[in-house]
Amino acid sequence: MSRIERDVVVIGAGASGLTAATELAKAGLSVAVLEARDRVGGRLWTDDIDGATLEIGGQWVSPDQDALIGTLEELGLETYSRYRDGINIYLGANGERRTFEGDIFPVAPSTEKVIVELIERMDALVAEIDPERPWAHPRAKELDEISFRRWLETQTDDEEARKNIGMFIAGAMLTKPAHAFSALQALLMAASAGSFSNLVDADFILDKRVKGGLQQVPLLLAERLGDDVHLNAPVRTLRWDETGVTAVADGVEVRARFAILAVPPVLISRISYEPPLPRRQQQLHQHLSMGFVIKVHAVYETPFWRDLGYSGTAFSPYELVHEAYDNSYHGDPRGTLVGFVSDEAADGVFALSPEERRARILESLSHYYGEQALTPVVYYESDWGSEEWTRGAYAASFDMGGLARYGADLRKPVGPIHFSCSDMAGKGYQHVDGAIRVGRETAAGIVSALVAA
Repeated sequence: MSRIERDVVVIGAGASGLTAATELAKAGLSVAVLEARDRVGGRLWTDDIDGATLEIGGQWVSPDQDALIGTLEELGLETYSRYRDGINIYLGANGERRTFEGDIFPVAPSTEKVIVELIERMDALVAEIDPERPWAHPRAKELDEISFRRWLETQTDDEEARKNIGMFIAGAMLTKPAHAFSALQALLMAASAGSFSNLVDADFILDKRVKGGLQQVPLLLAERLGDDVHLNAPVRTLRWDETGVTAVADGVEVRARFAILAVPPVLISRISYEPPLPRRQQQLHQHLSMGFVIKVHAVYETPFWRDLGYSGTAFSPYELVHEAYDNSYHGDPRGTLVGFVSDEAADGVFALSPEERRARILESLSHYYGEQALTPVVYYESDWGSEEWTRGAYAASFDMGGLARYGADLRKPVGPIHFSCSDMAGKGYQHVDGAIRVGRETAAGIVSALVAA
């Protein structure tokens, strides 16, 4: 085992950890980044699957993500717009296929009125929420003790309206059933994107993609750090006291003044701590869990839906695949659809054989796009729930009451140990933008501590 000394050891080579390491290096500090996987990127992963370039993890860039956009410019990365020309598709409760333009689904006028009212009500509440401190809202405890589904039930009796509003937060973002998280957690999700209106606007939240894939961000950051990034090095033990830390990983041991845990919160307990983390940390990590979603990639010889006048954008709170988009890769003449199956629906199809699961998912896509959707030339399921060093997607969120109770302590340092991850972000929560923001802030806090020492 090699033994090295650094100013800071960063555990996790995702966007947040590598951003923090980069900022520390810019400040003149020495760093070592320890990554459990055989690659960098964490939940960002671009790979070649049967000849198709697929972004297995995160991929989209929205206009409000200043930290990410600035990083893309700094790294010299280019973006391209998601294909969105044409009309969108919506499937109602009886499977009726309707087309629409804009953000509001083609539902009955009375339901449309309720949806608009709920969006306005959500926007008004979100405007009161500081995404960096949602627990500081005067009604935080109250909002954290009622599930989002129950809150929606207090607002309207229109089930279709409730299902559609719930879908944007539950299936599309937190990837948990709406009964499993609080209204406060839902408001944080919307506040992190600026408004609830932004979340329901697919053209905003899913605006652009990066040429070469979003994993280019951590790949290029790691390239700059060179040999200070150690792969296949899961940290097993972290010894710490007020003088510093010793991180014991497979094949390498790092002594440092500070440690940054840049991993999903659910993985923090995978490390043995000597001495153990304080009681507060032990408790709060038990109240966080990952969501669960299957990201389905279906590549076709041509983007046939475009010839039919469709944008590729499709929604239904009644379908197995609750949302889908044209996800064709830049420069590839073939067409790619990406669809999502989340929370309990994902549980259900994973009880099936791979062949049955594929058939069920493609059948659901065919309800939107027709029989041509049944026969892709490449088919792939991103299953982050089976990834040992992630354990779910897209991000971790608190159980009922956990955000108001523990949120303020989520990023609070423990002696020389700091925490950095998109799951801990306010603005940009569960997105690469948030990962970069928290990475910068964590690095700045350590630099300030060293200056003050």
